[in-house]
Amino acid sequence: MHVLLADDHDLFLETVGAYLEARADITVETCGTLDDACARLESGTRYDLVLLDFSMPGMRGLDGLTRALACSGGTPVGIMSGTATRDTANAAIAAGAVGFLPKTMAAKSLVNAIRFMAMGETYVPLDFLNGTGQGAEGDLAASLSERERQVLQGLCRGESNKEIARDLDLQEVTVKLHVKTLCRKLGATNRTQAALIGREAGLA
Repeated sequence: MHVLLADDHDLFLETVGAYLEARADITVETCGTLDDACARLESGTRYDLVLLDFSMPGMRGLDGLTRALACSGGTPVGIMSGTATRDTANAAIAAGAVGFLPKTMAAKSLVNAIRFMAMGETYVPLDFLNGTGQGAEGDLAASLSERERQVLQGLCRGESNKEIARDLDLQEVTVKLHVKTLCRKLGATNRTQAALIGREAGLA
């Protein structure tokens, strides 16, 4: 299976791309803008699935999806986002997306979703459609304390717990607890995913 993954966050591309590449039957190409993705599609390279970040350069909301579909040659196109609401997800599906993937998805679920979409089936996580998945930026911001946002900013800078503790004059064990709470509030499975969600939501 050949997947084109388009996102402007290098860390996300590296993390998710490497995980998918570890699957025996998945090869991944990555790029950082909608223009790059469309150029790959128009080059004649065959893909089984294209995944576009909803907020990357060139997308302009669902206009980018429409453009990608026009040059995809029939290849299924899905949308990924760390901040979009379920209304946006529904609108993306109505506009022709084969699926909508919150960036809070567990890695194993992501692989299963990709296989499903590559077969042309529509996929949106049920908990997201039911309103129990990741919310919009305003909801995220309201859920975090000032200290949690400061710790999140450290995560986004790639700092260790020890470095964050030094910067904020905290005990390292306190930072560890804040990271655990952040992961729970953001729906992240680890600190790397928490940083990705924070960046995507403009919280750090």
